[in-house]
Parts: sequence; structure tokens; C-alpha cells
Amino acid sequence: MKSVKDQLELIKRGAVEIISEEELGKKLEKSRQTNTPLIIKAGFDPSAPDIHLGHTVLLRKMRHFQQLGHKVVFLIGDFTGMIGDPTGKSEIRKQLTREQVLENAQTYQKQIGKILDLEKTEIVFNSDWFEKMTQYEFLELTSHLTVAQILAREDFKNRYTQGKDISVLEFIYPLLQGYDSVELKADVELGGTDQKFNLLVGRQLQKDFNVQQQCVLMMPLLEGLDGVQKMSKSLNNYVGIDDPADQMYGKLMSISDELMFRYYELLTDIPLAEIDEMRQDIKSGSLHPKTCKENLALTITEFYHGKEGANKAQEVFQSRFSKGADWDDAQNFEDKKIAKEQWKDGKLWICKIITLAGAAATTSEARRLIKQNAVKLAGKTVTDVDLELPIPEAEVSAEKAYLMKVGKKQFIRIIVDEE
Repeated sequence: MKSVKDQLELIKRGAVEIISEEELGKKLEKSRQTNTPLIIKAGFDPSAPDIHLGHTVLLRKMRHFQQLGHKVVFLIGDFTGMIGDPTGKSEIRKQLTREQVLENAQTYQKQIGKILDLEKTEIVFNSDWFEKMTQYEFLELTSHLTVAQILAREDFKNRYTQGKDISVLEFIYPLLQGYDSVELKADVELGGTDQKFNLLVGRQLQKDFNVQQQCVLMMPLLEGLDGVQKMSKSLNNYVGIDDPADQMYGKLMSISDELMFRYYELLTDIPLAEIDEMRQDIKSGSLHPKTCKENLALTITEFYHGKEGANKAQEVFQSRFSKGADWDDAQNFEDKKIAKEQWKDGKLWICKIITLAGAAATTSEARRLIKQNAVKLAGKTVTDVDLELPIPEAEVSAEKAYLMKVGKKQFIRIIVDEE
């Protein structure tokens, strides 16, 4: 097992905060001396079926711990997932059915194998202990956290002062997540920076239940392709790890130069010294940002699709943009489905279409792109920011779709989702 210093160097890569680094160092030293791996926990509520690169920030850190010889526990919150984590939410979350949660959980188990060594990963479900908990045990658990502590959370405090509803279930959620750490006897729990309150509840409960307290390691929330908001499927600013290779490569080539280095640090294993050298070379003018971005897109795509898939995706991308958009070549365009109900009265504002397709983060951005003559529809520049397009049926478009170019790099086919 590596020295504590060497382990911490890898563990700290990309981390925002560790509570506490001194504690973690002691745990690592004891682990090394006794040849006993630490128990590393990270929980994921299966609230959606797909895992995107934002989720992999934590998964990659779990992988680092695996590489260091520690025991990784991938906790699927099939019980807590039916409640939904209220962290960062401004209103009560819609609850999922058990069937939805279990269906999503199945896809999680398939996808995490792309990042974690499944032979060295213990997958557990928190329903295993919560469904066996008696009513008395559950009520006793609620006594370990006060209403004052919960309302001290910024998101709950804001909702309370604004008179917005907070369900009792949401109050209970941090206790349930924290109790997972008691059951698993976690030495380290990983989470995003938005999870700090919940992670610390785990430490408190472990102390209350006479279990050695876990250290907490918080990773940053990865910005999506827009470079502003957290990567999210609902915001259409995400890269799914199951995205086809050409789509993954193309999406990654669309990010800003500034965001590129954040992706390098959090989504690749390239040494930090090399990343810093690239940054300095770009600053000095000896390296073009595009070359650096191509390397990033190729590296990440290769991780999920293999060398052959990544090289082919790069070839497709380069041929596409070396000749420009061929409006008769369907392979140049990425399909984007928009629900039929969005076309109210049979028409939809073009700025809304661009946003729903994920080609712009907001309608304001879409409007700005049109004013900059950066939007083309069927090869013609769009100049009317108020343009409304009818639903693309046969009499409007022969293939029942709109072919659109947004900016320099986004070629999309707008299709109506009939489901």
C-alpha cells in the first residue's frame, strides 16, 4: 500500500474540502499499518435513469480509492430515492414510485462498470435496513436532529422565510442519508459541495451510535456545457456516459476554453503538472486551445468508447467541420426530440426550440445568437428573433424535422417526440 503522502496526493485531486485532512491521514496510516482497507461510501439516489459526466466526478474519486486498495461501497438509495434529496430545491420534490426507482437503479448498476472495477465494488441498497426498521427505531432516529439544525440549512431557511412548503419527509432525508453511514460503518463518505449538511449528519449519527466517525470529502459540482449551471439532463447541458461516441466528442468540443481545464482535472487522469503546462503553453501562444480541446475530447471519449470509437468520432467531427454543414447529409446532424405538447396551437418560438434542443442555456442566449446571425435553418440565416415555427409535419418538412445550425459547431435535427 502506498505511503500516506502519496495516497493523499491522489485523494486530494480536485477535492474542495476534507473534514478533516488530519483525521483522514490518521485513518490512512492505520489502514497501511494494519493492512486493512478503509470503507469508502458514496450514495446515489436513482432519481433518473442515466449517469452523466457530472456524476462521474464522484465515481472517479471512488475509483481513485480503489486504485489505492480501499473498499468502495456504491450505495443505491432505493429507499431514500422515493423521497428525493431536497438539497438545493426551492419546492417540494415530486416523489418517485418504487417501480421507477428500481428501474433506474438497474441502469445505474450497468453504467458504473465503465468507471469502477465492479469486482472490487460492493453495491448495496439502503432499503435493506430501512425496511427492517421498526416504528420505534424510526422515531428514535428522528430525535438525533433538531428542527433548528435543519432550518439552519440555507435552502430550507430560504424556503421557510419565503413561506414555501417543506414536507416532514424532506426534514427526515438528512437523517436517513446519515444513518446509511452508521449501517455501513463508513470511514470516508464522498459527496458534492451541496451535500455538506447531509454528510456532517452522518458524522453526528455515527458518534451518537458509537461508531467511529467518518471523514467527509467533498467534490465540486461540475458545470455543464454552458459553463454556468450544474450539469443536468433537465437543463440539456449534459454529456451522458452512454452518449454515442460522435455525440460525446462533439459536445466536449463545444465547451469554453476556460471550462476545458476544469474538465481535464476532474474527468481525466492526466497529471496536474501536464495540465498546468498546457495552460501555460496556451497563455504563451505556443499551444492552440483547439489542439488542447481535441486532446480532452479524445481522452474522455476513449475512456468510454475505446480507442477505435474515439478516433472514429474525431474523424467524423473533423470531416464535418472541415467541409462545413452539408444540409443534405443526415449524418451531420444530432437528433433532438421536443415533446409535441410544446407546440401550443401548432407553433413554437424559435428561441424556445433552440433552448429545448440544448443548443442554448436560455432563451435570452438563443435570442442573442440569432441577432449575431449565428443560427441557420435549412441552410438559411435566421434574422427574426420572434419567428414561430409550425410543428414539423409532412406539409412543412419532407422528413418531418427541422435542420438547424446554432453557432459554429452545433448541427441539430429537431424532431417531434410523439410519446
